[in-house]
Amino acid sequence: MKNKGTLRIVQKEDWLYGWRRTALLLALLLVTIFSQVDRILPFILAESIKADLHLTDTQLGLISGLAFSVCYSLASLPLARLADRGWAKPILVWCIVLWSIMTGAGGLATGFLTLALSRFGVALGEAGGTPASHALITAKISEKFRGRAIGLTAMGIPLGTMLGFALGGYAGDTIGWRNALFAVAGLGFVVVMVVLAFVGARVFKTHSPVNNQNLFKAGKALFAKPAFPWLFATAHLLGFASAPFYIFTAPFLIRQHGFTTSEVGLFFGVLQGLMGIAGTILGGRLFDKAVGRSSARIMNPPAFLLLFTALTTCLALFAPTGWMSIALFVPAMLSFAFLLPFAFGTGHLVAGEGKQAFATGLILLGSGLLPAALAPLLTGLISDMATEAGSHNVYRWAFW
Repeated sequence: MKNKGTLRIVQKEDWLYGWRRTALLLALLLVTIFSQVDRILPFILAESIKADLHLTDTQLGLISGLAFSVCYSLASLPLARLADRGWAKPILVWCIVLWSIMTGAGGLATGFLTLALSRFGVALGEAGGTPASHALITAKISEKFRGRAIGLTAMGIPLGTMLGFALGGYAGDTIGWRNALFAVAGLGFVVVMVVLAFVGARVFKTHSPVNNQNLFKAGKALFAKPAFPWLFATAHLLGFASAPFYIFTAPFLIRQHGFTTSEVGLFFGVLQGLMGIAGTILGGRLFDKAVGRSSARIMNPPAFLLLFTALTTCLALFAPTGWMSIALFVPAMLSFAFLLPFAFGTGHLVAGEGKQAFATGLILLGSGLLPAALAPLLTGLISDMATEAGSHNVYRWAFW
C-alpha cells in the first residue's frame, strides 16, 4: 500500500497476526487501563483529598482540569510526531515511567500547589500514551482490523475507570488516599515490564513530508481537509460533556443521594466499566463495517446515541433516588466509549498513512485543552457559588 510522498512502503509482512497481534494489543490495553486508573483516582478520592488538604471545589476543578489538561493536550502533539517517526515504543515506555513516578509524588502532596504539580507531571507522561499506541496499531495491524484494534485498546478507558472507581473507593476507605496513589504508582512499573516484553523492538518508520514540517504547517495541512475541522469540533464538544461527568459525578452521588465512597466506586465504577467495554467493542466493529462499505455517513451512529444521552443525563440530575440517577447515567457511560473508535479511526482515515498519531494528538488537543480545562473549573465555580447561596444540590446546577 503506497502513500504518496512517503518513501517507505507498508507491506503486508509488516502486519502482525495470531498471538503476536494479540500480545501487542493486550499490552497496549494494559497501558490504557493503568493510564486511566492513574487519571481517575483523584476523582473518586476527591472528598478525602479535599478534606485532608483543605481544598475548595474550585481548586479541585483546577487540579483535575486545568493542571492536567493543558499539559496533556499540548505535549501530545510533539510526542505524536515522534511516534509517527518510529519512536513509538521508547515514548510509550518513558511516558509510563514518568506518569507512575508523578502519581506516587501525588501521595506526598501537602497542599494545592504540590498536588497540582504532581498532576501536571502525570499529564505530561500520559500525553504520549495514546498517540504512541495508535502509531503502533497503524504500523502493525491490518486496515481491516484497525477499528476493532482501536476499540480493544480504548476498552482500557472504561476498564481503568471501573478499577479506579472500585479499588480507589475501597482504598480510600481502608488505606487512605495517599497509600492508594503509592500502590498504583508501583503497579505502573509492572506495566513497563509488560511493554518491554511484548511490544516488539522493530517498529515501522515512515518518512513523510508532513514529518518534515513544523507543528503549525502540519496542523494546517490536516485542517485543510474538509472532514477534519468537524472531527476537531466534535472532540471539543465531547470534552465539555465528559470532563465534568467523570470528575464530579461521584461527589454528586455522595452529596445528593448519600452514597459512601465505596458504594459509588463499586456500583458506578462497575457500570462505567461494563458500559465502556460494550461501547468500545461495538463501536470498533461498527466502524470497521462502515469503512468496508465506504459509508459517507460514518459518524451517524455515535451522533444519534449522544443525542439520546443528552436527554437521559439531564433527567439523572433530577432523579428522586440514587439508583434511578445512576441508571439514567448509563447511556452516557456507553456513548462516550462508543464514540472513541469512530473518532480516532475516522481521524486516521482523513490524515492518511504515516500521520495517524499526529491526527490522534490533534483530536486529544481538541477534547483535552479548553474543554477539559474550563468545564471542571466552571463546574467547581458554579458549585461553590451555589453553596454560598444555600442551594441544596449544588452539582445539579453546575452540571446543567
